[in-house]
Amino acid sequence: MKKVSFTEMKNGTKEDYLFLDKHEKDFASHTADRILKFMSGLTETLEGYQVSRLEHSLQSATRALKAGEDEEMIVATLLHDIGDELAPMNHSEYAAAILKPYVSEKTHWIIEKHGEFQSYYYAHHLGGNRNKRDKYKGHKYYQATVDFCENYDQGSFDPKYKSLPLEHFKPMVKRIFSRKPYSQ
Repeated sequence: MKKVSFTEMKNGTKEDYLFLDKHEKDFASHTADRILKFMSGLTETLEGYQVSRLEHSLQSATRALKAGEDEEMIVATLLHDIGDELAPMNHSEYAAAILKPYVSEKTHWIIEKHGEFQSYYYAHHLGGNRNKRDKYKGHKYYQATVDFCENYDQGSFDPKYKSLPLEHFKPMVKRIFSRKPYSQ
């Protein structure tokens, strides 16, 4: 397979970068497939929960779908905890970074902040501040994030809930990740 001529980026030629750009565009066009493959592997859970990370994500997305959310929010809800595996200390920001080029400012903000907002349900049990989210009061997406956590996230740990399978969300994920990136 052809390779670039440089070993240091500063020495790359226009032809090198045109060649790489073609490959990067092709690679980017398969982002949805890589995300779905990663999601399908989330069949284990952090010790103690009653459902796997995948099941939690499917329950959340199923709830968003049943509530009539648009496709962008359904996909964002499906992926909201995708960072749990690789970035447990900042999973919200990780998920938001994956979504950012493809979703609106509002959806990005909700996913980026949901971890702080979700602490409302448990922080006080651990000696923390359950009202940490209050620092965002007055923000235009504050209530939308409260609603996201209440309606889709915090109640999606039920082993008896009948969620839709990942396959159901596959076309939506593919459509969202094939969008022309937003300029935010």
